[in-house]
Amino acid sequence: MIKEAFDDSKARNGARRIQVDLAEHGDKPDVKTIRNSMARQGLVAKAARKFKVTTDSNHTLPVAPNLLEQDFNATGPNQKWVGDITYLMTNEGWLYLAVIIDLYSRTVIGWSMSNRMTADLVCDALKMALFRRGRPKKVIVHSDRGSQYCSHDYRDLIT
Repeated sequence: MIKEAFDDSKARNGARRIQVDLAEHGDKPDVKTIRNSMARQGLVAKAARKFKVTTDSNHTLPVAPNLLEQDFNATGPNQKWVGDITYLMTNEGWLYLAVIIDLYSRTVIGWSMSNRMTADLVCDALKMALFRRGRPKKVIVHSDRGSQYCSHDYRDLIT
């Protein structure tokens, strides 16, 4: 029962939370019993990853209008591109990944990685997308309103 409750929690719950889960199903094992059983079975709860905000919307840079207006469908390539930044844990530590996706094919057409979240990160991803797609005209490039995407360098690339 303990292993099943552990697996149901996707290996996130420790002995105390498993005790609560089992109590909801009518079982009332002692937390020490659960802890000992988990140790015998080699069950170790994963620590929850802390959510980290990657968008700095508190800036004084000019913000472009939202041309996409939540319409994430495209009828052909190079009509609508979207960009975002995420972060990944690697052997080298945390790295930021910026990607540009074409909404028609849903494929990554540009990307860049760095240990810092700067305008260069998103500019490099956009430069790759522009190079790979032959600098198409009239593409809507959509992103959040973070400072990297509102930088002068990034705006110069999309105009």
